[in-house]
Formats: sequence, structure tokens, C-alpha cells
Amino acid sequence: KEKPFSKIILIVDDDPDVASIFSIGLEDEGFVVDAYNDPLEALSNFKPSFYDLLLIDINMPKMNGFELCTQILKFDVNVRICFITAGETNIEALREVYPTISVGCFIKKPISLEYLVKRIKAELE
Repeated sequence: KEKPFSKIILIVDDDPDVASIFSIGLEDEGFVVDAYNDPLEALSNFKPSFYDLLLIDINMPKMNGFELCTQILKFDVNVRICFITAGETNIEALREVYPTISVGCFIKKPISLEYLVKRIKAELE
């Protein structure tokens, strides 16, 4: 059957299992997904004005999710970003450290694929 839309999602999560499960779950819903486990690789392959939404893990080695977003926003100021985190996030402290990032969407791990898909569709409406 025909899927009603085909949005492009970029996933960056240093846990290959998480990135893989998220990718498969979203692709099953008709999304097109690029997934990376290395934030530096994701950054070097980033295509401005290409992605509908970025799904980025906060705690990663080499470069955290916020640092990655700060870099990405230099190329694409309009991109929508959802952060994924297993830890607690102090959004106020975050805004002070990264004032350029518009913090719209936080998704807490562990998360069901069903909820992930619902959140992403809501973000894209």
C-alpha cells in the first residue's frame, strides 16, 4: 500500500543497535533514514536543506549532540532537531550554554518505536 508521505530523517546515535532499531522502525512507517554512529562522520556528510528532521543523541564520544547541532546550524539554520537522551536534561542550563539551538523536542530513552514514530510525525506536522 502507498505511504502518504516520505520525510527524510537523519539519526545520529553512537549506539549502533539504537540507530538500527530507530532506522528500521521509521523506514517501516515510510520515512527515508540516514543513520550514523559517529557524530563527526554525520557532520562531514551533512546535506543542508535536505533533512526534514534530525534525531540526535546527546551523550556521544568525540562530539556531543549539542556540539553537533551547533555545527550543523552553521550550514542549515532552519533544520528541525529532536534530541534523544537516556539521562536527565536541564533545559534551562542547556539554553545558556547553547543559545542558538532551539530546543523543541526531547525524546527520553528507552522509547518504544510506536511512541518514537508518533513524536516524529507530530514534530513534522
